[in-house]
Order: sequence, then C-alpha cells, then structure tokens
Amino acid sequence: MEDKRRIYEAMTSDEISAVYNSLEGKSDLVKKEVAELRDLKHKGVWARTKWYFSKSGPGWMQSAMTLGGGSAMASLFSGACVKYQLLWVQPIAMLIGVIMLSALAHQTMCRGERPFYAMKKYVSPIVAWAWAICTLVATMIWHFPQYSLASGMTLDLVQAFGGFQLEEGSSAQTFALLGIAVVVLCLACRIVWNYNSGSKGIKIFENIIKGIVWFIIFSFVIVVVVCSFSGDGIDWSAVGRGFLPFSMDGGFHLNIPNDTQGIQIFIASLSAAVGINMTFLFGYSFLKKGWTREYSGLAKFDMITGMLIPYTIATSLMIIAAGATITLEPGESSISPIKAASMLEAAGLPALVSRLIFGLGIIGMSINAIILHMVVCGFAICEIFKLPEEGWKYKLATLVPVPGILGAILWSKMGTWIAIPTSAIALILLPVAYIGFFLLNNSEKYMSSDMVRGSKRFWWNTGMIAAIAITLISVVYYLVRVAPTYFTKF
Repeated sequence: MEDKRRIYEAMTSDEISAVYNSLEGKSDLVKKEVAELRDLKHKGVWARTKWYFSKSGPGWMQSAMTLGGGSAMASLFSGACVKYQLLWVQPIAMLIGVIMLSALAHQTMCRGERPFYAMKKYVSPIVAWAWAICTLVATMIWHFPQYSLASGMTLDLVQAFGGFQLEEGSSAQTFALLGIAVVVLCLACRIVWNYNSGSKGIKIFENIIKGIVWFIIFSFVIVVVVCSFSGDGIDWSAVGRGFLPFSMDGGFHLNIPNDTQGIQIFIASLSAAVGINMTFLFGYSFLKKGWTREYSGLAKFDMITGMLIPYTIATSLMIIAAGATITLEPGESSISPIKAASMLEAAGLPALVSRLIFGLGIIGMSINAIILHMVVCGFAICEIFKLPEEGWKYKLATLVPVPGILGAILWSKMGTWIAIPTSAIALILLPVAYIGFFLLNNSEKYMSSDMVRGSKRFWWNTGMIAAIAITLISVVYYLVRVAPTYFTKF
C-alpha cells in the first residue's frame, strides 16, 4: 500500500486522470455500469431516471450525515420561534452546498486524485492538513450528541409506552442510557463495515442509508398530516409564503426576521446544511465506487435527488410540525427533540404519532449520523496515517469516534464547553475548504483539459463565489454575535 501511495504521489495529474478513467483494472461492476451509461445516452428521460435512481448513493450519504441531531434541533426551534417564515432557507442552504460539492465531484471524477492530496499539492499543505484534522476532531465531537439523542429518545419511548419512569440522574437511568448506546454502536458497526466489503457491501450500505432517510421522511409526513387535522390545523397559505425568500406585504422586503433571535436562527439554518466533515467524505465516496467522468450525469442527479430534496423535505416537515403545534416560553433559546415530542402530545396529537412515529424518525436521524461519522473518520484516519481503506485497519479507523458513546450520559454537562469552540473552528474552516475547491476548479495545472471553460465556467464561478461569500458572512456573524452568548449562561 505504501509503494502504491509513493507511485501515486509521483505521478502527474494527467497521468493519474488517464489511469483512473481507464477501464483497465476497474471492477466488473464499473465496466458494466459504464457500458449501460453509454447506452442510456440513446434512451429517453424515464429510462435514464430509473437507472439513476437505482445507482445513486453518495448524495444520500451526505443527506444522512447532515440529517442528524443538529438539524433536528435547529428545525424544531425555527418552527417554534418564527413558525413558517424561514422555510425557504433550507433549500437555499443545501443548494449552496450542492454548488460547492458539485465542483468537488467534477474534480474527483475527472482527475481521479484523492481530494486530500489534491488540496495539499495544488492549494496548500496547511489548508489540506487543517481540513483533514478539523474534519476528524469535529466529527468526533459531534458524535457525542448523536448518542445522547438516540439513547434519550429511545428511553423516552420505552418509558412512555411502558408505563414507568426512571428517576432523573439515577443509576438505573444511567445504565439504561448506556445500554441503549451500546446496542446502537453494535448496529452501526455492522452497517459501517459493510462499506468495506466490496461493491456488494457498498450497495447494501447505501440501501440501508436510503431506507433510513426515507423512513425519517415518512415519519414526519405522518406527523404533519395528523397535525393538519388536529387543533387549529396548519395554515397552508402561510406555509406556501414561507418558501418565498421575499414578501410583498407592506412593500417588498426579504423574508428574514428583524429581531436578534430570529437572525440567529436564520444564520444557524444557513450554516447547518453542510458541515466540514461532509466536504471530506464526498470525494472519497466517489472514489470508493469508482465513478469516473462517465458518471457525470448520475452524480448531478444524485446530488439533487439524494442530497438536496431529502434534506429539504425532512427539515421542512419538522419546521411545519413545530410551527403548527409548539409555542416556546419567553426566554427559551433551544428545544430538544425529546421535549418537542412531549409538546406535540400536549398539543393534541395522539401518542402513537407524537411519541412513537416522531420519536422513531428522530432516532433514525441520529443513527444515520452515527453511521456516517464512523465512515468519514475511517477515511480521514486512513489519509492522515496513509493506511489502506480495507481490512482490519480500516475497521479500527472507523471506531475512532466511539468515545462518543459516553455522550449518552455526559453530553448535557460537557456539551457547551467543547461543542461551541469546535463548531466555531469547523465553521471557520468550511469557507477555507470551499475556497480550496474553488481554486482547484480553476487550476489549469490540476484540471488541465477537464477545466470548465466559457460561459459555463463564468456562471459556475459566480455561483461558487456567492456560496463562499454567504458562508463567510455566516462565519463572521456567528463569531461576533452568536458564539459569545453561549458563555454568558455560566
């Protein structure tokens, strides 16, 4: 493996691209798919769409990673505070990520270089190492609240339907939470290690991820449908207006809250869609599947249908459900999904929906995030220490975030002190990674004949610059106005 890496690092970009895009040495599955892709060029839209759906995967992995506990809390809090006003932010936020990640997809599929090495070689070793290390640290930290959410919500369901209540902070509750966390870890390991067992294992892994994402969406669809027939129902005209970034009421103005808390929610929603660990995972998921420039159409389809649409639907449904049923007390600055389940029930939703279906959807979100965190840590460790992405070394690398299992009992005490600085650093480095992708996409030395030119290059660069600018504004606002407020609570 070390010899292969030395050969790889000594090759020019064009040599790597030629080897990667050649079918020689590719798996039988890739050869079969490339032949089918060439044949699809002569077929209709329905045939291509059907085939694309059956082969998509990396986009769904991105969707699964971002639909974790953070997205759940941000969406529920947004709905509870400003109702439907910021529904338009979710698709815009993810669209920003799609614009930047599409550049990474183009680079990876056309050039075949490992993103970490490309960043190190053509941008800066400092940026590359900061990207990899921050990805690893941030993923390990963000792993803790996923176990806290999965264990806490599961125990809440068991207590709600089992007719008992464990004393808060008791030994029994601690053991119960840890026991649930261990079960979740074992399940996650079983699923993650499928990703390391060839094309068949990757397919099984991706189908499980897709299934969980669809289950999450289905769960929240049921919650919203029941909400629409409970109490005062849902003001669907207000929901429709919430998807517009502007309003004509009282003259033209942007559909953004004027108060400090509302602006914080707006910035948080923009920042929550794409994390720095997602940018690291994306390119390697393409390399793992062997996707070349022949897969360009499939990659675009995958990002839209696997990443943009599921994220938008799931977060929008949570905002709508919270906006229709939950009202926060003055001064409340957050809402946990566990508390939200109780509030949904108090608002008149049946326990089957408010506790069980809503709760299972939240648990699915946290489990998906745990699974993808393990995968991205595996990739990051293998890159940092030049390990093979196979066998027992890769499996051990995926276990690096396992200390996060203690989040089931410790997160409520440790969360603020480690999450805030970690989130700040990760948020600062996100636009740095974006700028790196922008520079790579415009590097003649790196992209060579695969560089996009003409008007297409102009519009793509315009989109990336806008995405970088919006992200930088979010960073500045977060550091100046949001982060300091967390420490005034102590």
